[in-house]
Amino acid sequence: MSIKTLQALNNNAPAPETTAEAAPATLDAGAAPRIVEAAAEPAPVARKRGGRRFLLAATAIVLIAGAAYYGHNYWTIGRFEISTDDAYVKADNTTVAPKVSGYIAEVLVGDNQVVKAGQPLARIDDRDFRAALDQAKADVAAAEATLNAKQALLDIQQSTIAAARATVEVDKANETFAEQNNKRYANLATNGYAPVQTAQQAASAIAAAQATIVRDNAALDAAVKQVDLLNAELAQAKATLAHDQAVQRQAELNLSYATITAPVDGTIGNRALRVGQYVQAGTQLMSVVPTSAVYVIANYKETQLTDVRAGQPVDIEVDTYPGRTYRGHVDSLAPASGQEFALLPPDNATGNFTKVVQRIPVKIVLDGEAANGDLRPGMSVQPSIDTKADADRK
Repeated sequence: MSIKTLQALNNNAPAPETTAEAAPATLDAGAAPRIVEAAAEPAPVARKRGGRRFLLAATAIVLIAGAAYYGHNYWTIGRFEISTDDAYVKADNTTVAPKVSGYIAEVLVGDNQVVKAGQPLARIDDRDFRAALDQAKADVAAAEATLNAKQALLDIQQSTIAAARATVEVDKANETFAEQNNKRYANLATNGYAPVQTAQQAASAIAAAQATIVRDNAALDAAVKQVDLLNAELAQAKATLAHDQAVQRQAELNLSYATITAPVDGTIGNRALRVGQYVQAGTQLMSVVPTSAVYVIANYKETQLTDVRAGQPVDIEVDTYPGRTYRGHVDSLAPASGQEFALLPPDNATGNFTKVVQRIPVKIVLDGEAANGDLRPGMSVQPSIDTKADADRK
């Protein structure tokens, strides 16, 4: 083997980890031993270590940039956002109950159906109510007839009084004539020109005229008093008519109540009525949920409400719709914590006391048509209140 061949083999052989080593002693005859210097470090190892250093540096830069971003975001935005997961969608549900008792004759809506205010929901058998209305109308007609009769009697009585007054005036005229006749016949009888009997008849005519006046005055007084009696009867007839008219109006209302209508716009829920079912007045039949007018009640810790004010913007995340954010604003804060309205509020004046952070309900109203009918009462949400404006004022 020649020296050139050995040199080629040495150049192509893998480099050992040591810095130098002796070449094999087996050489061609007359060749001198050769020491081969190994490379300081293999190229693949150097490249691997360089890649690791670059990866560590890049990771450090990313971590520092991320920390800076989140730190800046927290300092400028995050520390002013007050959030809680103790929040739920609410709505002012309206309970539908009949105003009259009876058997359900017809159910006009189904479960979860959207309805409008005034839309018929169910009908109660109204035959009894129609019969009651007919009877009330008959009573009103009878009362009107009685009233008209009393009014006619009163008008007649006024004519009777006028005739009685005229009779009294005639009686007074007859009395005057009788007095004049008495004077005339008395003078004639005294002078012997007329019989005494005629004078006596003239005198008795005066007494008769006076008695007639007394009688007709009594009749006039009776006629006047009869007017008072007729006025009282007329007032009673008017009262009876008013009562019967009120009964008729109530009968009309009861008939209208036989048709149960929706009090507000919304969606039917908790429907619990069936055809043929007997219902009492006030029995809950269903609920109307105004899904387009929902709001959020968030129970914030009392320590979170330092800078919370009405009107502040709110971002709302809903568990049902991940990744979707609704906009709203703070409407108001409750006047007391939840435990103040509990059926059995705690009494901290007895026994050992453990301080517990209280929660204050905050009402959040959605802006515009943000909900768009998606939200349902009872859904869990996570609102975040932006208090930056009020915090900056401090």
